[in-house]
Amino acid sequence: MSVITKVPEPNIFDQICKEFSGFKGYRDDDEVSVATDYQDYDPAKHNPVFYGKMHYPVNVDSDVREDVDPAVTHPSVIGYSFTEKPPKTPPPPPPPVPSKEECSPREYLQHYVFPVLVPAMEEMLRQAKKEKCFERKRTKFNALDFVTEFLYNHNPNQLERSKTQLENISFVKEWLKDHPRPPLPLSLIWTEEEAALKIQSFWRGYLIRREPEVQELRQWQAEWREENGGIKDKVTDFWEKKMPDSPKVSNDSLNKDTKIGEAEQDKSS
Repeated sequence: MSVITKVPEPNIFDQICKEFSGFKGYRDDDEVSVATDYQDYDPAKHNPVFYGKMHYPVNVDSDVREDVDPAVTHPSVIGYSFTEKPPKTPPPPPPPVPSKEECSPREYLQHYVFPVLVPAMEEMLRQAKKEKCFERKRTKFNALDFVTEFLYNHNPNQLERSKTQLENISFVKEWLKDHPRPPLPLSLIWTEEEAALKIQSFWRGYLIRREPEVQELRQWQAEWREENGGIKDKVTDFWEKKMPDSPKVSNDSLNKDTKIGEAEQDKSS
């Protein structure tokens, strides 16, 4: 999948050719020393027959197209010499992991901390993208809470541990007892669909309340509540004055008796 390209090196012969521009026996591709440069296969520049091969243009005096059979050889390989790519050398084996007690702080971070922390950070960034943290200034997503829950549920020393929510972790419960968190505002709890429904519902209610007939009805209800607002207290004071020795009747029992009486009246009617 590499291409060999020629990189000419400056030499005395190039300088002579520049001084004697009329010299006819020199060609630009006749450099004495050639350096190789490997480039990746580009489908926009190369034919698919070049894929996986290293090639080099070969210049000859005769027309190479005369001896090419299109039924056997692809025409795009005319004038090129192919060779197989050298086999890849296997990577060296990783060094042995040092012990926790004898390694340096850098080795400890590299072998014991980063292999556990980096996957948690990657998952945190993916979740932050889902929560649109890179698009908004304020979101309900808490990166520290997510990393804490991820590390607790993916502890390599506790593989048998079942998935646990952040609020159900033991040390998190102890911390929240002494440091309770304030509730989040609804603007961070609601989803976009829920917020859209709330806004649309409020707007439809506003359009109904602004109608003249509805305004008139609301005004009448306000006046009626103002006139009859203390009727229950008036009834209680009246019976306390008439029958001071009788047990006091609470408003709840009065409301209950009133409802029972209304129900019986409805049945009789």
